[in-house]
Amino acid sequence: MSGLTEQGRNAFAPPTPVTTTAFLGIDIAPLDLPQALNAIGDMAQDDKFSYVVTPNVDHFVNLYPEIPDSRSTAFREAYSAASLTLCDSRIVRALARFVGIDLTVVPGSDLTASLFQTQLGQGDRVAIIGGDESLLSDLSRLFPAPTYTQHIPPMGVLNRPQAMTDIVDFVGNSKAHYILFAIGAPQSEIIAYQCQQSGKCSGVGLCIGASLEFITSVKKRAPVWMQKAGLEWSFRLFSEPSRLWRRYLVEGPRIFKIFLDHNKSGKR
Repeated sequence: MSGLTEQGRNAFAPPTPVTTTAFLGIDIAPLDLPQALNAIGDMAQDDKFSYVVTPNVDHFVNLYPEIPDSRSTAFREAYSAASLTLCDSRIVRALARFVGIDLTVVPGSDLTASLFQTQLGQGDRVAIIGGDESLLSDLSRLFPAPTYTQHIPPMGVLNRPQAMTDIVDFVGNSKAHYILFAIGAPQSEIIAYQCQQSGKCSGVGLCIGASLEFITSVKKRAPVWMQKAGLEWSFRLFSEPSRLWRRYLVEGPRIFKIFLDHNKSGKR
């Protein structure tokens, strides 16, 4: 079962055949990249909508805020109902090793890139939530086989009920196999959950962050050696300091307190 464990579950999480590993209240699937792509390919053909989440440090910080609010509660509900949860952070994996837990890392950006490079082909329908007006032309040039549709929502969709309804309606009407939510966390996960609950969507949703910007070279990704060393966050910080300094220097370090508090309580 993916999503939050019993200690952190706020909503029903549907069972999956994957045996998961619990860490910091999250049930994480031990799938490598090819296995994850196979699972996602199967979900894409389903008439019932499902979605994938990829927890990283920023997600854990938002799942366990110092002062819980309606947004963090909705984020936890979305996580609890995810069909597949893959670890997106080598820092999280390193913390897990301190308590004898071995997590398989599948970075979300690698997952998205591999999806386009190895899996999407003729007949596949891809719906994108977010991005700008040049995104579809860039993707079509790089990966011409799939059929694309796009919905560009306004900023601050979580404070705009009609905008959220419009996204759910777009996903339902698109009949896409793959729905890529590129509007950041927790917006992507919360709206994916609403698509699931609506009962009128199909295919598989992926909450992909900035992955499409890396694929289309709008943004440059960290060198492979920095990714493997768990230093991709520092590359992104120096690339966009004004936007990311608070996330990485103020909010991100709280992962260590979350880790210590969780272990003191005896939870996994």
